[in-house]
Amino acid sequence: MTGLLETPYGTQDFLPSEAATKRAVEKKIAELFASFGYEEVVTPTMEYLETLTTSSGRAIEPHLFKMFDRNNRTLALRHEMTTPIARMAVSRLKDSPLPLKLSYVANVFRFRQNQPGRQCEFYQAGVELLGISNAFADAEIVALAAQALQVAGLRDFKICLGQVEFAAGLTDNLSPEIQSEIKSALERHDLVALENLPVDESLKELPKLRGGREILSAAEKLANNPRSKRALDNLTEIYRLLEIYGVADKIYFDLGLIRDFEYYTGMVFEAYAAGVGYSLAGGGRYDHMLKDFGVACPATGFALGIERILDARKFQNVTDKSSTKKFYLSYAAGCEDAAIQKATELRASGEVVEISLTPQTQAEAQTCAEKFFAELIYVE
Repeated sequence: MTGLLETPYGTQDFLPSEAATKRAVEKKIAELFASFGYEEVVTPTMEYLETLTTSSGRAIEPHLFKMFDRNNRTLALRHEMTTPIARMAVSRLKDSPLPLKLSYVANVFRFRQNQPGRQCEFYQAGVELLGISNAFADAEIVALAAQALQVAGLRDFKICLGQVEFAAGLTDNLSPEIQSEIKSALERHDLVALENLPVDESLKELPKLRGGREILSAAEKLANNPRSKRALDNLTEIYRLLEIYGVADKIYFDLGLIRDFEYYTGMVFEAYAAGVGYSLAGGGRYDHMLKDFGVACPATGFALGIERILDARKFQNVTDKSSTKKFYLSYAAGCEDAAIQKATELRASGEVVEISLTPQTQAEAQTCAEKFFAELIYVE
């Protein structure tokens, strides 16, 4: 009997107040995305396994929830939204003019160890900008992520900004084996492993290149190749544009930030807030992914973790000023019709009204109104 009352591993319930806060945050973020010209799309919760495990997504297969359809084709629950949107863009929106600016709010699924900030079912909001490959597009993505965190109620956060091409340029002349070890150490933030590798000291300095605008100047001394220099030029231009957007004070450069060398092709970023030990958002440029679906197309985007944002809001004591219930409308026996008419009028004017489902005395109605933290309207 106990099992009947449990949620599956890695999932959770949202109680009424939690669900209301979640919905309000999602609504504000979705409205912000729309104000930048991003159009919302909805994709199936499940996709064919081969769609989710193209060359850029094979490593994720052990973490997918899989099943079979009636034709014995393998399906999987989506583990993120970028891949389904790429599939949609190539198959359903192939004749649309570029750039494509798409947004979403959705639940996704990934089997992993259940711990704070990491669940098997979780919610994301994000955007994908397809068809443009320049710093202006990247700056819009970073600025939009920063503003999304702001409209969600957060003030104390930082966006760590990096460029995978900077490190890639420094490793160009090394053997594939050593390159792989360097990338692995950087992705794991394993400084000891990096220090023990037989590589130039400049590479060992990568994790230390963290800080404000001055970090780009320090990195220029290490950029001894065209690829790394172009990466720094890209970050410099992105930062200049972010100053114009008014969010540069939220930027913290981290040239050791790699995320996924095989997936990302340029700018990358992660967002963090004080008191929360995991990233709230992440994204970057991924110019090669759509080739898996048969169309070469530059792309950039990001995803926000909704539950993670809600955790950060709690830590920063963010509260919503408006209550979900403003009026409790009750009535004396025989006044049901008048009560419904009054409630209808108030709702039409935008008020939130809960109407009693049975007649009450005024004293009973006052008690209920106090219980619901609502203002009483009594019809008699």
